Amino acid sequence: MDEKFYNRVGGDRISSRQIDELIGLARGLAADGAITKTEVEFLQKWLAANAEISAQPIIRILYQRVNEILEDGVLDSDEHAQLLDTLNSFSNRDFELGEVLKPTSLPLSDPAPTLTFAGRLYCFTGTFNFGQRKYCEQAIADRGGFSGGLSQKTEFLVIGAYATESWKHSSFGDKIVKAAGWRDQGLPISIVAESHWVSFL
Repeated sequence: MDEKFYNRVGGDRISSRQIDELIGLARGLAADGAITKTEVEFLQKWLAANAEISAQPIIRILYQRVNEILEDGVLDSDEHAQLLDTLNSFSNRDFELGEVLKPTSLPLSDPAPTLTFAGRLYCFTGTFNFGQRKYCEQAIADRGGFSGGLSQKTEFLVIGAYATESWKHSSFGDKIVKAAGWRDQGLPISIVAESHWVSFL
């Protein structure tokens, strides 16, 4: 019993130190408002060294994302914006440690709609447990649907599970506010959480 307790406390201490290090690292990388491929590779090395000993889901998720970004050897503008937004969230200590954001904080459609894919138009925003946005969009295409930027023709806006409590101030918050406004005006757009979307795949 004592040994289990000390192991758990020791593990908690390691996790806490890792998160503090990651916050410092994120703050440094995001300080100039830009992130280079070399900096992403540096972040990847740190995450690789820590992912194996970490109990924090957020470290493993971020490691997975960084690997996906570097997979094709190109840091495109969409990947750059998403990663910078995530690092800024860490810098401000504004994140949930692997926990899905409480749905009450987001203007999700209530009741949540039944989702279909063939011929329907989707838009994705935020950071996804499912994978990079291009994988989410591919899942829609595989089912006969379409996806792209937010417009008044968008039927479903899907919000990634790792949105933070300050989503209104994040780079993807504008899309959520705009979609909610259009919905209030009577446009047929639904706003759903990633978990709801995944349940229909």
